[in-house]
Amino acid sequence: MLLSGTVIANSETVIADGAVVVVDDRIRAVGDRETVTDAHPDHEVREFDLLIPGLIGGHVHSVQSLGRGIADDTALLDWLFDHVLPMEASLDADGMRAAAELGYLELLESGTTTVIDHLSVSHAETAFEAAGELGIRGRLGKVMMDQRAPDGLIEDTDEALAETERLLQTYHGSHDDRIRYAVTPRFAVSCSEECLRGARELADTYDDVTIHTHASENHDEIETVEEDTGMRNIEWLHEVGLTGEDVVLAHCVHTTEAERELLAETGTNVTYCPSSNMKLASGIAPIVDYLDRGVTVALGNDGPPCNNTLDPFTEMRQASLLQKVEHLDPKATPAQVIFEMATINGAKAAGFEDVGELREGWKADIVALDTDITRATPLHDALSHLVFGAHGDDVEFTMVDGEVVYDETFGGLQTGDADEIRRRAREIEFDGNPA
Repeated sequence: MLLSGTVIANSETVIADGAVVVVDDRIRAVGDRETVTDAHPDHEVREFDLLIPGLIGGHVHSVQSLGRGIADDTALLDWLFDHVLPMEASLDADGMRAAAELGYLELLESGTTTVIDHLSVSHAETAFEAAGELGIRGRLGKVMMDQRAPDGLIEDTDEALAETERLLQTYHGSHDDRIRYAVTPRFAVSCSEECLRGARELADTYDDVTIHTHASENHDEIETVEEDTGMRNIEWLHEVGLTGEDVVLAHCVHTTEAERELLAETGTNVTYCPSSNMKLASGIAPIVDYLDRGVTVALGNDGPPCNNTLDPFTEMRQASLLQKVEHLDPKATPAQVIFEMATINGAKAAGFEDVGELREGWKADIVALDTDITRATPLHDALSHLVFGAHGDDVEFTMVDGEVVYDETFGGLQTGDADEIRRRAREIEFDGNPA
């Protein structure tokens, strides 16, 4: 297949009249349209306005998709323990499957091709199956919680680790290696030292398994960890082995100088979730400082109950504007930097070495957008439009691993029935709704 249009191959390369050739699951060629077309004359041709690498959700909760709007205007720990966790606990396997499918549908429709997905304690296999069938690329993990968890979610430590290992052995590297495993303790508040150290041991036992958790999102969370351990959150995670290049920490909003040095020295990845941090009034993460220290910063939506959208373009816009306001500097976090967070930085955090750019030989994860719209008229700068003006609704075409998974021209989702996914999601009943 030959895809043509304005090609944004990466944050530094924009080809105004370009083309990308896909053969099987790989990109065969990227360049100007005439040269690429002449060299590859026998391919099916699809013409689009704008072609970009598939975007990467560096921290999402697909299985919270049913809870959009159930806990607005609520502080983090109340939001979590009074609404979101009861919802997760009340979902049976069918409900969890419906939630995951709905989340992946929204992500693929709006241009996200890879996710680092923080699932739930139970029925995690349904999300792995849904991700595999719908065609998204992902680093997924069953949540572990062995303390301070409500009924239905709290686990025995050994059982949590054993179930994690079972899922890891079943799904890590599945679906032609599109699906990989992340060991996923929820956060230090809900996980004992034994659980956290066990997470590290499991990750070290298997090749290319990573760790994904939350850290330092909220003052109450940090104070709880300090009361339990006598340490700040990042310091405690480092003590139990949960820092390093194979670790993704979501949020990291409130960190000390010493903690920031730990993140940089250990190569720990951070995911910036600006919309969630604003909505839950958690604060503004020190992203410019992290970047200055060489910390890899990815970009994530978090879950629909604290966003309320999985649109990656909305997240890019919020990410840049929030930092500009925080620093009173219009030059802070320019479009190029934000686009890297949403693409190549996210790929590095997720541990997929050949996605995040449109590059010859890399995986064919490609998204096409319509710019024949008022918001894109006139189009002076394609990259600026992507970060500050585009919406997920502008996406016309999503390809993952060389497979077309979403195509507006041919009815939308190609790997499932979108209407049926939405119908099932509307019928699921769960606990945690507002009183």
